[in-house]
Amino acid sequence: MERPCLDCGTALRGRTDKKFCDDHCRSNYNNHRKAGAASALRPVNAILRKNHSILSRLCTRDKIKLKREDLLRNGFDLNYHTHLYNTQTGNTYYFCYDYGYMRLDGEVFLVVKKHRKPLS
Repeated sequence: MERPCLDCGTALRGRTDKKFCDDHCRSNYNNHRKAGAASALRPVNAILRKNHSILSRLCTRDKIKLKREDLLRNGFDLNYHTHLYNTQTGNTYYFCYDYGYMRLDGEVFLVVKKHRKPLS
């Protein structure tokens, strides 16, 4: 019983558990299969990278207050962040990798940079 290559459909010869006729077909098949999942992540990762870039450029110290208008003018998207941090006082920081921001009074945000401890 002949089986077809999963990528190109050519009849396979050789081992009974063979799925592809060559490395090119194996690689092509797996690239197409994984492209669907990656295409959904790509735009989100681009927004997160842009947000991080904006925060790193505007946050010139460990802590800084920025106007919402300044963030938005630079293309910052407030809907995207990597994680949240809730303080003991009930405040919530929205983090974009190592930069966190919290809304203060009105249209002002406190932006902080989280420093990693060096590995010893």
